[in-house]
Amino acid sequence: MDQRKGSGSDANGGLAEATASRLRFEDPDEVMEENPAAAAATVGAEEEGGEGGGGEEVIGSDKTSADYYFDSYSHFGIHEEMLKDVVRTKSYQNVITQNSFLFKDKIVLDVGAGTGILSLFCAKAGAKHVYAIECSQMADMAKEIVKTNGYSNVITVIKGKVEEIELPVPKVDVIISEWMGYFLLFENMLNTVLYARDKWLADGGVVLPDKASLHLTAIEDAEYKEDKIEFWNNVYGFDMRCIKKQAMMEPLVDTVDANQIVTNCQLLKTMDISKMTPGDASFTVPFKLVAERNDYIHALVAYFNVSFTKCHKMMGFSTGPRSKATHWKQTVLYLEDVLTICEGETITGSMTVTPNKKNPRDIDIKLCYALSGHRCQVSRTQHYKMR
Repeated sequence: MDQRKGSGSDANGGLAEATASRLRFEDPDEVMEENPAAAAATVGAEEEGGEGGGGEEVIGSDKTSADYYFDSYSHFGIHEEMLKDVVRTKSYQNVITQNSFLFKDKIVLDVGAGTGILSLFCAKAGAKHVYAIECSQMADMAKEIVKTNGYSNVITVIKGKVEEIELPVPKVDVIISEWMGYFLLFENMLNTVLYARDKWLADGGVVLPDKASLHLTAIEDAEYKEDKIEFWNNVYGFDMRCIKKQAMMEPLVDTVDANQIVTNCQLLKTMDISKMTPGDASFTVPFKLVAERNDYIHALVAYFNVSFTKCHKMMGFSTGPRSKATHWKQTVLYLEDVLTICEGETITGSMTVTPNKKNPRDIDIKLCYALSGHRCQVSRTQHYKMR
């Protein structure tokens, strides 16, 4: 997608400095350090995979929605994009190579292995054996990659769904997975990781990553909203506003310029993958965004952070606008209203996130927001569908 360019004034740099002092997500070649408990509690901190069972909505007469999901991961292009995402891949590599004590002589399960890159990292770090589960046709390529690189005696690639296969061992010491999707939870395979955790993880074992958090901020985005949303008001002289209504309901996955940020960045939800249940991925949370300058607000923006708290030093990465870009980008929720906000004024509200009933890999979002400011008073509820 095209990378937007901010049309508003520069954001206050004070937030970035305050954020950096509390939770530091460094470049992938460096280490993110912080007290794990403090990181999980940070509110103002600045702050995709190929497997899983999911819902079985029938599409046509032969394939389910899950089949189409897995088929998409048989194409090389998506794996190229993920492997070339340096933030993503180097972060996992650093976690594994710099914390070999977690993998040395351990049995590791790689959920949604794709090309097998994480399994290869684990084997190189001294894992006793790695079981790499991949449901798509990419599993055949992964087997060849493992053989070509001389790790066939350490890595076993298993083709199938986690929920349908049996491992040759009763328990594993480590479960590692890159399960996150856009908006953290869209087309993710979190439930599959939790299934594997409950079935195979030994007592005292670890899940990596073990923490993920969803965050929210507000942006000025007049130019891009005009291009993507208001465009439908007059299309070569024709009124197509019926499409505009639908366009407003579709979150936009794109890269946001940090200069567009008007408010603080607030923590919405932290998930502890080592303890949570599948139901915890459905939630309603309040938020309060405080304006850091006088400006207009056209959209709210969500992004996520990932943490590995079992390492020597806590490590992780952010997909936020102030961090190095990743293939996850950010998720933009356009508002029906243009909010005129003054420095210090607050947008309050709540966000409800639930898996779609027909296809649990899709996400339904309910956003309630209100602003009672000097120049603008508004209260509204909007619904979004990530499909």
